[in-house]
Amino acid sequence: MAKLLVIEDHALVREGLVQTLRQLDAMEVSEVADFQGANVLLERGEIFDLALLDLGLPGVDGVTCLKSFRQRYPSMPVVILSAYDDAHTVNRAMRCGAAGFVSKASSSDRLLAVLREVLSGNVQSPDASQKKKVFVASPHLPMGKGKTDPADFGLTDRQVEVLSLMVRGKSNRDIAGLLGLSEGTVKIHLSTIFKRLGVSSRTQAMIVVARRGIRLD
Repeated sequence: MAKLLVIEDHALVREGLVQTLRQLDAMEVSEVADFQGANVLLERGEIFDLALLDLGLPGVDGVTCLKSFRQRYPSMPVVILSAYDDAHTVNRAMRCGAAGFVSKASSSDRLLAVLREVLSGNVQSPDASQKKKVFVASPHLPMGKGKTDPADFGLTDRQVEVLSLMVRGKSNRDIAGLLGLSEGTVKIHLSTIFKRLGVSSRTQAMIVVARRGIRLD
């Protein structure tokens, strides 16, 4: 069962979000009102597959909270929920490592769709009709230009090739075609890669690659 953490200071909004999120299959939802509450859960060893973070938290603001999560829990994707969806706010959040951005003006169906995409590790670009409401993308972090040898994670040359194409947004079918492999073989490689990186999705793998500076060139 996947575990999701909701961080929202307004009780009524938080309760509504929890009810909405329970529509996701096999999902356990925890809720806190602020950064401190989230830290209590995370520091005692709770592991979440995704955090949904309100950008307008009191005390420690959402961006500061996001930066802290990215540094301390890089394998946990964070989707931002905000009443402000202007380009500056969205771009700032994505530059700080958000895995997605959802406007509070969006419908519950769109919210669930975005969370499903992030949980599955897919990268989704907003179409023109949704550009002002929902943004989902891989974290805006430098990929594959670090100094960490992938061999330190036990990755083979072929696995590095698969991972390199994955962080560039290639689908399993694309990777299979480019490397002359079957899609089944690509899935096996990705499963092994995820295990060796200690992650469970494409998004989490991309964050680890960026944060650990794994060299893929």
